[in-house]
Amino acid sequence: MHYEGTLYRPPSEAGSLIFQVTIGCARNTCTFCSMYKDKRFRIRPMDEIERDIWEAAARYGNQVRRIFLADGDALILPTDQLLRILDVLQNAFPAAERVTAYGAPADVLGKSDLALTALRGAGLSMIYMGMESGSDEVLRRVHKGVSAEEIAAAGKRLKAAGMALSLTMIAGLGGKTLWQEHAVASARVVSKIRPDYLGALTLMLEPGAPLLKDVQSGAFAMLSPEEDLEEMALFLQNVTSPGTVFRGNHASNYLNLRGTLDADIPKMLDAIQTVQNNQNFKPEWLRGL
Repeated sequence: MHYEGTLYRPPSEAGSLIFQVTIGCARNTCTFCSMYKDKRFRIRPMDEIERDIWEAAARYGNQVRRIFLADGDALILPTDQLLRILDVLQNAFPAAERVTAYGAPADVLGKSDLALTALRGAGLSMIYMGMESGSDEVLRRVHKGVSAEEIAAAGKRLKAAGMALSLTMIAGLGGKTLWQEHAVASARVVSKIRPDYLGALTLMLEPGAPLLKDVQSGAFAMLSPEEDLEEMALFLQNVTSPGTVFRGNHASNYLNLRGTLDADIPKMLDAIQTVQNNQNFKPEWLRGL
């Protein structure tokens, strides 16, 4: 099997078989991200992808239960090529229970409703989509390339097509100046979409992330642990998304939170208050990406 560069996948895909169907990220403009800065985007040739699939099938056979399509936005592939890949995967791994991929909001909006429904029918069962923020100003500053309304529209279209949606937000992305807007606007977008899953991580900047230069120059001020949890509390106080499985237990977070919206919001707010009162945030040496 062929892999190029560093592979990234969602935490919940730790046990999945990964196939690179694209290399890098088609947009690669987000200032908080350093994941694909060393790659030039391209779609891999179909013959290479098929060769990888059948090689893996010969090695792993019916052991494979989950498959993840990398890199940053596999959903950008032409629909007919994605359908072909899904068909080969179904033949090669008949025991597989699901196939998932990252999908940028613009990639979703670039597909027709018919195409999304066809992809779901062919086995693409869940998309991981980065909301990052529901604030248009925050999205503009980090060069996300889409509006909050477009993110909401993309999420609703995925759900209408029958796909599960795992949405991601980044706590602290508004910095000290926009933290309230970031929290409330993000709650508003999540409430519109009502995703199946919502993951929250906390802003951490690795070398290569353009936003790091703004932090070093003083143009962007990151939140303290206290401020970060105050922002998360404000988000939880404003969101309405019954049944959404919420996971705020990423390694980057100052406090691990988990529950189901909206039922477990009081419990999570109590946990935030307890940590704030005791000042026992996760130490920096335990945080990581």
